[in-house]
Amino acid sequence: MNTSLTARVSAALQQITNPRTGEDLVSSEQVANIAVTLDGKVRFELRLASADDATLARTVRQAVEKVDGVTDVRVNVRDAVQVAVTADAPPPKPARALPVMSQPGAPSTPLAPQPVDYPHLGRIIAVSSGKGGVGKSTVTVNLAVALAQQGKRVGLLDADIYGPNLPIMLGVNAPPMVENERIIPLEAHGVKVMSLGFLIERDQPAIWRGPIVMKIVTQFLRDVAWGELDYLFVDMPPGTGDAQLSLVQAARIEGAIIVTTPQEVSVGDALRGAKMFERVGVPVLGIVENMSWFESPETGKPMAIFGSGGGQRLADELGVPLLGQVPLYPPVGEGGDSGRPIVIADPSCAAARRLIEVAARISAKPGRVE
Repeated sequence: MNTSLTARVSAALQQITNPRTGEDLVSSEQVANIAVTLDGKVRFELRLASADDATLARTVRQAVEKVDGVTDVRVNVRDAVQVAVTADAPPPKPARALPVMSQPGAPSTPLAPQPVDYPHLGRIIAVSSGKGGVGKSTVTVNLAVALAQQGKRVGLLDADIYGPNLPIMLGVNAPPMVENERIIPLEAHGVKVMSLGFLIERDQPAIWRGPIVMKIVTQFLRDVAWGELDYLFVDMPPGTGDAQLSLVQAARIEGAIIVTTPQEVSVGDALRGAKMFERVGVPVLGIVENMSWFESPETGKPMAIFGSGGGQRLADELGVPLLGQVPLYPPVGEGGDSGRPIVIADPSCAAARRLIEVAARISAKPGRVE
């Protein structure tokens, strides 16, 4: 172990005070397990409580990077409550059936305090899916950019904290500036963007539980200088977990758009996601079916690679409109990798036209989608 470098790293961390506690991170044991290699690579654990500022991780990393002799820094952020529970875990209790929301006999604990109104954020719309890999983020990005092209003031909040891909898909990735204790969102293609991906390393896993997730979502709503928006799209992680519940607890959401593919496996998962929003009082505005068909280059005929009709069946079961069917078109994915959404890269292609039509349907009827 490089003892001298370890001491310098520890000294640098001791200079950082947590605004919440007023104590330095070393004395308060928020930093632990510091490891240093002979070639200057530093690894350590940062334990954050739900009330801590999520940008503390960036501050810590930048401070250590400035230490003489440090060549690389990796910060493993952990939930302080989880660490404490793991260290002093009580004996396991006998297995029992898990309560389900609305199940008779289940505890009637309220989901959350009254959600906060953010009138300056305009129409807050969550875009969600039951499973990963259906193109949810691609749809979200293109809808946001399409509305910005129509002259709307649009923000895009990346709530997919476990896989924050919007920096890549929009071609922007830099630490955001902070002015007057407000985070300044980055901007791409006329859309204001905020993502956890701007604050953490590309390969850092987000091993966080509910309180930390709630803190991040709330901070991205409250402490980001969004300005006056017409729309704020929120790109949710797949499934029905902490991020979805945190969002509906933190802000009054106008509605959710559910993205699925025609496959029954995808439709079944999407149905559960839609029902989750309904149970917490958020209406489902409609369904977007992605990868609906692939046009054969030889014949031009559509080929239903992932089946057909799943989006319409889901919309019918939920009693909501099918907002659009987006064909499978390889340049859509290529545009996501290069930071050029398809509605900009190739607006005349069938996939872009369908996405632009969905955006028009969303903007045509404030408060509802038909």
